[in-house]
Amino acid sequence: MNVGKAHLDARAGGVSTVAIDDEHYPPLLREIHDPPALLYVLGEPALLLTPQLAVVGSRGATSAGLRLARDLSGQLSAAGLLVGSGLALGIDTAAHEGALQVGGRTVAVMATGIEQVYPHRNRALARRIEATGCLVSEFPPGTPPRRHHFPKRNRIISGMALGVVVIEAALPSGSLITAGAALEQGREVFALPWSPLHEGGLGCLQLLRDGAKMVRAVDDILEEFGVCDVPRGVSFQTAREKGREESWLLPLLGYEAITLDELVTGTARPAAHLLAELSNLELAGRVQRLSSGYIRC
Repeated sequence: MNVGKAHLDARAGGVSTVAIDDEHYPPLLREIHDPPALLYVLGEPALLLTPQLAVVGSRGATSAGLRLARDLSGQLSAAGLLVGSGLALGIDTAAHEGALQVGGRTVAVMATGIEQVYPHRNRALARRIEATGCLVSEFPPGTPPRRHHFPKRNRIISGMALGVVVIEAALPSGSLITAGAALEQGREVFALPWSPLHEGGLGCLQLLRDGAKMVRAVDDILEEFGVCDVPRGVSFQTAREKGREESWLLPLLGYEAITLDELVTGTARPAAHLLAELSNLELAGRVQRLSSGYIRC
């Protein structure tokens, strides 16, 4: 095999192999202490040279976390950065989708062989990523998902990136493994400031306590890297949401479920009145109804 250039591996059915001394090998990944000797790539290998940010988080993310991941990834793409993530359910999926929705490119690092999309429900997403971005794995084609492969995958996600943004993460969390790898590799780590009452965000709060940079808007990330290709002051809210009149009830809702009875007690308003307002908020995508109550999106 000629390791000087990426070439087509016919046995892998269209998979490019990129060796560590190849011109298309991610330069930042080459600097970590345990870089993979070979990467398997579906898509455009040259894209691996593009500066990228990793966006990661919980598989069981809230609707608010998913929306934030999509918005942030779209804004990072608009600034010309490649969005990297791990093709998992939850935040990873939202990050990839957010980049694609604005016509950006994204790279998915896999913990399986390059053709073994896991989870299976993300097969269609993987094909979309391959069409404009790329899929990457250090594992040979045919490798099935194995538990110990996922932490190895995480070091590549962070190793290729300028920094890692943790959108939403509980304790413990695979996202914290990625953040830990990023710190060991000398990468920047960013996290969103969730309420202490939201158990799904406690991992982010721990990262902030330990020195991660707080993200309130995409500017907090772009300014760190001197990127200024998008209008300043961009927040996570969409323009449609900014123009929408806020409901008096919305500030009373958080990211921990609250029941209708608790709202009746707290507001001293009739249940029928509250249900009408909650229905309006639900239709507007601002509130989600769960079996345990209502949460803010």
